[in-house]
Amino acid sequence: MTPRIETLETLTYEVTDRIARITLNRPERGNGITLEMPRELAACVERANLDPAIHVIALAGNGSGFCGGYDLVSSAEGRFEEEASAQEGSPIDPSVVARNHDPEGTWDPVVDYQMMNRNLRGFMSLFHSEKPAVCKIHGYCVAGGTDMALCSDLIVAEDKAKIGYPPARVWGVPTSALWAYRVGPARAKRLLLTGDSIDGTTAVDWGLAAEAAPAGELDAAFEALLERIAKVPVNQLVMHKLLVNQALYAQGLQATQALGVFFDGIARHTPEGFAFQQRAAESGFKKAVQERDEPFGDFGR
Repeated sequence: MTPRIETLETLTYEVTDRIARITLNRPERGNGITLEMPRELAACVERANLDPAIHVIALAGNGSGFCGGYDLVSSAEGRFEEEASAQEGSPIDPSVVARNHDPEGTWDPVVDYQMMNRNLRGFMSLFHSEKPAVCKIHGYCVAGGTDMALCSDLIVAEDKAKIGYPPARVWGVPTSALWAYRVGPARAKRLLLTGDSIDGTTAVDWGLAAEAAPAGELDAAFEALLERIAKVPVNQLVMHKLLVNQALYAQGLQATQALGVFFDGIARHTPEGFAFQQRAAESGFKKAVQERDEPFGDFGR
């Protein structure tokens, strides 16, 4: 079921002049990703693409940061919340997800793939969007949040923002699989083989972000870029985006992402993945993440 723009629960959608603004709106949970968020994101992107007045999509987040990744507190602690759009018995039915993460049960990798691939499709709506999408990163953009940001066409980042994929250490593999395409294989390995993060300034140096600015100047830099893009005719924007994206398609992006989605499921069902899940169930997700990241000296912001 396609979400209605008028009844969005995880983000907001508004239009100002030639810009469609999609804003993640779960600040109390660090804009944590739920199963509903990617579907609402895709619905908003489609709305923007079909609106002839829109030239560019602006993606941002409310609160202290852009996105802290998946809202894994419930799943890691063994509690699965209801999703309004979940059909009973489907791969996104919370009871099905719970059974498929039971260490005492049998893991079905295809059901896992069906669940996570739907999330990826939502994120990739930004990539597949005919019109360009520009993402503003402030505070932090980590874990699944980077899947969303990297699917955007351009990134404007706070100079001190934390950007990375810490679940590379345990319990995760990036499903969008875009790191190598965005920063090159050596730097992608530097991040994913350690789970380390970079700041916004480094993101520009590495070619991941188009611009970086201090927190107090970030909004102005973001709006200036949006306004410049919005001056270009839609037909030109669509053609140039499609032209550049063909290079990524030709390099086998779709096949790489299929591998990333399956590997992400495997990562949650390794002995280390189950141990992480068990620790979260015993002591809470935040404590489990703290124990994962403190040996690397980068827990928290």
